[in-house]
Amino acid sequence: MVSLQFTKVGHHNRNSFADFAVTRHAAPRRLTRPTRVGFQVCASNSQTEPDLSVSVNGFRMPNPFVIGSGPPGTNYTVMKRAFEEGWGAVIAKTVSLDAAKVINVTPRYARLRAGANGLAKGQIIGWENIELISDRPLEIMLKEFEQLKKEYPDRILIASIMEEYNKAGWEELIDRVEQTGIDAIEVNFSCPHGMPERKMGMAVGQDCAMLEEVCGWINAKATVPVWAKMTPNITDITAPARLALSTGCEGIAAINTIQSVMGISLDTLRPEPCVEGYSTPGGYSCKAVHPIALAKVMNIAQMMKSEFNLKDYSLSGIGGVETGDDAVEFILLGANTVQVCTGVMMHGYGLVKKLCAELKDFMKKHNFKTIEDFRGASLPYFTTHTELVRRQQEAIRQRKAVKKGLESDKDWTGDGFVKETESMVSN
Repeated sequence: MVSLQFTKVGHHNRNSFADFAVTRHAAPRRLTRPTRVGFQVCASNSQTEPDLSVSVNGFRMPNPFVIGSGPPGTNYTVMKRAFEEGWGAVIAKTVSLDAAKVINVTPRYARLRAGANGLAKGQIIGWENIELISDRPLEIMLKEFEQLKKEYPDRILIASIMEEYNKAGWEELIDRVEQTGIDAIEVNFSCPHGMPERKMGMAVGQDCAMLEEVCGWINAKATVPVWAKMTPNITDITAPARLALSTGCEGIAAINTIQSVMGISLDTLRPEPCVEGYSTPGGYSCKAVHPIALAKVMNIAQMMKSEFNLKDYSLSGIGGVETGDDAVEFILLGANTVQVCTGVMMHGYGLVKKLCAELKDFMKKHNFKTIEDFRGASLPYFTTHTELVRRQQEAIRQRKAVKKGLESDKDWTGDGFVKETESMVSN
């Protein structure tokens, strides 16, 4: 039996990995109201092994799974391990010019388990962190970037950067990370805790005027693709995403963690995680944020589809990914890649093998040959509540118009009176 396969109209296969070169637009450009990319439905009986490779902003990955910026990309050793395990790309932990200003505390994590007040020994469904960006000297991180690119020249290494509200600082940081040979830059406009007084992280992502100005500085300087990482802690996530793309960024990553208070100890009456009796709101991640992340990614994807030329831009989905099915949902909404951070902290770097296997299982089930065959396939099925009401009322009207069963007892045939009588009941 054949399956339905969604193939993106106008999609062309890119060249092999060896033919790819990282390129950057000569100048920021925005194409409003382009012809929308559609899907055609065709049947396929092919049993060939699915191709998990993806082409994003001029470079190619063996699979769409990316180590998200955070502890799993904190140093050379762990990033090397990620490459060896088979991750499609690695985004290093966020760096800034002056690591001496970054002072972390312990404990810095708190977990929410299934059960009242998170105290039951059940599955971890929520994870809060109050960890800051990298506190390792920038010079050391840059040397490790350079070493990784020498050892893995064909693997994708992305530098995550964050700096104070200072044009010269941003320009210097971009120049220094690019000299190591990194393939792209992800700009952290979204860390929800730490150093807001320095106008860093979420402080920029929540201020569209500031974000637009900073993106202008960044895109005028950068020579590699730039992704802007969005904060979910904002009323309309499409507003900063739109500005980032309009000012020259090639991609959007969403979402970063959600600002949260994990809980209060009912024994000590102190908040968690507790540092010398005190705490601070942190960033919430793990399985519990997945539905929220899907909604935000859906919003951004709809905006990108209607206002930008999708071939020139990319979307990276983040939030609560622990299984291949979790990742598939992001791709069905239009994501080119899927980032995993907390999932790696919980399950280890070998998680990528499980993710790839489960993604292949999904593709085989539907006879999809490539990621592009189904990327964005579910996006057209979102609409307004008003439209849902209209559609349901129309469906009810059509069902009522269809004759079902016998109209009256004059139509009885004598072959099963009970059955014929019941068929007369209004449907």
